[in-house]
Amino acid sequence: MKARVTISLKNGVLDPQGKAISHALHGLGLDKIGEVRQGKVIELDLGDISAKDAPAEVDKMCTQLLANTVIENYAVELLD
Repeated sequence: MKARVTISLKNGVLDPQGKAISHALHGLGLDKIGEVRQGKVIELDLGDISAKDAPAEVDKMCTQLLANTVIENYAVELLD
């Protein structure tokens, strides 16, 4: 079983990388682009973790290491 964790900054948190991407897109003539927010995706091979235990285990990984829950949101998708 695998899991995909999508991490993004919470609304209201300054996103300097998103601003840099937005600026670069405008520099390429793509002026119709609105706000850009940058995030990350982490894919995990869960090995021997059972399907029953997977949601709790991945949530634990996110809160303890993968995401800074003060400034970031995360979403978990379990994959077969």
